[in-house]
Amino acid sequence: MFLAWLTALLATAGALFLGEVMGQTPCVLCWYQRIAMFPLVLVLGVGLLDSDGRSRRYAWPLAGAGWAIAAYHCLVFWGLVVESLVPCGQGSSCADADVQVAGWLPIPLLSWMAFSVILVLMGFAGKKVKA
Repeated sequence: MFLAWLTALLATAGALFLGEVMGQTPCVLCWYQRIAMFPLVLVLGVGLLDSDGRSRRYAWPLAGAGWAIAAYHCLVFWGLVVESLVPCGQGSSCADADVQVAGWLPIPLLSWMAFSVILVLMGFAGKKVKA
């Protein structure tokens, strides 16, 4: 669970760094992913402090929703979703080149990978070790 929390913390710090320090305005889908990621830091962190495995119950829906939104955002970024289904009407474009780190790594892909890692780690944390 610690690694899942650390992944959520690093993803949150990265999103805040890109938005507040680098000045990149998040698109609509990025905001939805932030809505799913930011509370994961608190939910998983409180679960770690109390050694409460039930925190996974609250983290699963957030991580699952974030994963689905990030996967959809990747499809939008790569142009695999038709123009009429793209939710970005105002503000930053969800498929713009600005949603890349270092000019080649898409932020939606980073988000999808972070949610994937969190889901896998929470799955491992839920397994009982048999001796």
